[in-house]
Amino acid sequence: MLKPVTVASSSELLPFLFASWPEVKRTQMKLWLKHQSVLVNDRPVTQFNHPLKSGDVVSLRTGKGATPKAELPGGIKIIYEDASIVIIDKPAGLLSMATPAEPEKTAYALLTDYYRRGQDQGRERVFIVHRLDRETSGLMLLAKTAEAKAALQTQWENFEKRYEAVCEGRLAKDAGTIESDLDESNPYKVHTAPRATETTRHAVTHYRVITRSQSRSLVELTLGTGRRHQIRVHLSQAGHPIIGDEKYGSKSNPAKRLGLHAVALHFTHPATGKKMLLTSPLPKELAKLFAPKPQPQPSRQSATPTPSPRPKRRP
Repeated sequence: MLKPVTVASSSELLPFLFASWPEVKRTQMKLWLKHQSVLVNDRPVTQFNHPLKSGDVVSLRTGKGATPKAELPGGIKIIYEDASIVIIDKPAGLLSMATPAEPEKTAYALLTDYYRRGQDQGRERVFIVHRLDRETSGLMLLAKTAEAKAALQTQWENFEKRYEAVCEGRLAKDAGTIESDLDESNPYKVHTAPRATETTRHAVTHYRVITRSQSRSLVELTLGTGRRHQIRVHLSQAGHPIIGDEKYGSKSNPAKRLGLHAVALHFTHPATGKKMLLTSPLPKELAKLFAPKPQPQPSRQSATPTPSPRPKRRP
């Protein structure tokens, strides 16, 4: 068992690990870091240049059970974490934050409880930076300090958010932009307004078709603006609603869920100022809708060549 080490002076994490445990091979140390087996003040950290300050305690979770479970209650997965932020992969069907109808079972509540280790009076907490619809899965960024939350929300419109959607029908163009004025006065169902008014906000969505099947399209979407239900409304407006989105006109639900997933976040770290790019692959239940169908194999009988007739003997 490797003993924890207390930081004496400011340093970045990876050089500190190499210096503190020189007997451990560097490749092994990098694997422990990647798989959340390096802890700073009892919290797993995966960022190689995570800033350490005097008094921090760094420990290694090695041996059996070294890699913690990547999945939290509610199906949440932690993709990245450091002292300022945490990025999760939210499953479809889970609220981001509480509503009067459901005040407890949310990504925010489950994550807060995880950090407090079930202690209601614990001081640990997270801060919501943005939200995903209940039916949408994928990357969601939360802050671990009020300062990080303020910095991220101030620049949020400048960060790149990419989604992938499975929509009905075959989009005619390979790429394009959809824009309209959205009326969000009904929070449960947004609609496109015929013209801009005091109650509307302009919305811009850029799209690129990744692949098509006979009846569906897989589309990558980049937000020019961030409006409520923007992608869902715009694809419906284009005549290609997202599968499973009955609210906005979908007639099919082959994956038994909304076909929308937040696949990438590209942003500036609020503490270090470094560019961050986190990705999450399209869930299997959506990706398999575009998997090539296996071709039937010819039977052995049909594959056997027909023997040529024997030549007749002359009398």
